[in-house]
Amino acid sequence: MQASQKMQFSHRSINLIAGAASTVMTLLLMAGCQPGNPGQNFSKNSGRAQGDSLTTITYHQKQAPLQYTTAKNTALRITPTDTLRWEAKDQPLETDICVFLDPSHQFQQIIGFGGALTDASAETLAKLPENLQDSVINAYYDPNEGIGYNFGRTNIGSCDFSSASYMYVAENDTTLSSFSVAHDQKFKIPLIKRAMAKVGKDFNLFASPWTPPAWMKDNHNILHGGHLLTKYYGLWADYLIKFIQAYHKEGIDLWGISVQNEPMANQTWESCIYTAEQERDFIKNGLGPALHKNGYQDIKLIAWDHNRDLLPQRASVLLNDPEAAKYIWGLGLHWYETWSGTKPLYENVQKVQAAFPNTHLLFTEGCQEKFDYSKINDWALGERYADNILHDLNNGITAYCDWNILLDQTGGPNHVGNFCFAPIIANIPQKELHFTNAFWYIGQFSKFIHKGARRISSTTNRSDLQVSSFINPDGTLASVVFNQTDKDISFHFWLNGQWAAAKARAHSLSTVLL
Repeated sequence: MQASQKMQFSHRSINLIAGAASTVMTLLLMAGCQPGNPGQNFSKNSGRAQGDSLTTITYHQKQAPLQYTTAKNTALRITPTDTLRWEAKDQPLETDICVFLDPSHQFQQIIGFGGALTDASAETLAKLPENLQDSVINAYYDPNEGIGYNFGRTNIGSCDFSSASYMYVAENDTTLSSFSVAHDQKFKIPLIKRAMAKVGKDFNLFASPWTPPAWMKDNHNILHGGHLLTKYYGLWADYLIKFIQAYHKEGIDLWGISVQNEPMANQTWESCIYTAEQERDFIKNGLGPALHKNGYQDIKLIAWDHNRDLLPQRASVLLNDPEAAKYIWGLGLHWYETWSGTKPLYENVQKVQAAFPNTHLLFTEGCQEKFDYSKINDWALGERYADNILHDLNNGITAYCDWNILLDQTGGPNHVGNFCFAPIIANIPQKELHFTNAFWYIGQFSKFIHKGARRISSTTNRSDLQVSSFINPDGTLASVVFNQTDKDISFHFWLNGQWAAAKARAHSLSTVLL
């Protein structure tokens, strides 16, 4: 088995992955977090997180912790590999490599993990045989057989990952009487409904606009940036309300909406520029009041929805204005600030969380750019995800949303040629699915960290190991350990005078249920 799992089309019934991967998925079926045997209980009221009054979860220690691993150059894909054993240990030495856990200190509460249900993903899925369509849906959204996605994003109108540009109203229709989501009924809405049906009531979906209609903008173009004309603030807000209403009629109730995808990006595809002041004014004078007037005050309003680099500046302008801040539930962030050749600016997330603890932070988009079919087996794909997810979780995000859940063998469809990777790549001519290691690495988080989980205090004493740990609503701990080095690392989990020996294989991501 390689980093990219390959599924061949077959007329017979298949589960998630065919051939050699079937053993992996049998094990994955068993990997759900089950309540452990009652053991030591720890609880401490650690106060508030993101402005919500959160209930402290009591820890129920598992007597035989179980480790699940995905590792390079092995057949391990979220596979149970080791059973750990607790032993008494008061004071570790400096020479003892440890992960230190303290469930009495609990932080943000997790909403969920997921990916974007775009036009491209929906159109690609529709081109697959029915059994492979089912495999994709089960792989992501089945809480037992898959990796437990329960969160998602979709595009309002076209984006780069659409086959062509489109809007929901006719040209210059200032009455919005022509508004229709008929375009979405063919591919995108059916995909969303399939995800909803698989997850059930716990599925949360937010939607993001890439651009207003050309006639509402100062550049008279839905592409190449431009700005929303101030005289259309109210009308554009009404347009977004109509989208919420139209999706409700389709049986899809949105959990949230973002103001604008990447409001500082002037792109060759659908885009619209908002300075911080412009986004602030549109929120407090347009979209915020419109949501409340129409009874949608419970829909989460997400601002920014762009990279970590300008996140602190955007947060200051938006959240220091009480008339705008009262409408903002959270700030979305992407990972593409590395376009400049610099490293990810993870600390900006932590600094914004510290400055504005009553505002939720969530990761709303990331993918590996510049698709190359010959690189779908590259292990670095998943390691980029692990590094980003671990840092952002430890810095306070409450939800994680990947970009496209599925793309074809070209890294599309994409109407401007901005082809990218997705965790699952479908080779349409060959009727095959390739599960890149990004799928498995994301699953090491999404399958074991459940909705309602809270991050706990967890640290390591070696920089070669990264860790993020959560206590689930059932009281079990899920500790995710990342080893990006070329060597196996033996270490111990230490918790309240006990420790348990474990091993992080070279280039691996492990989740241990403790």
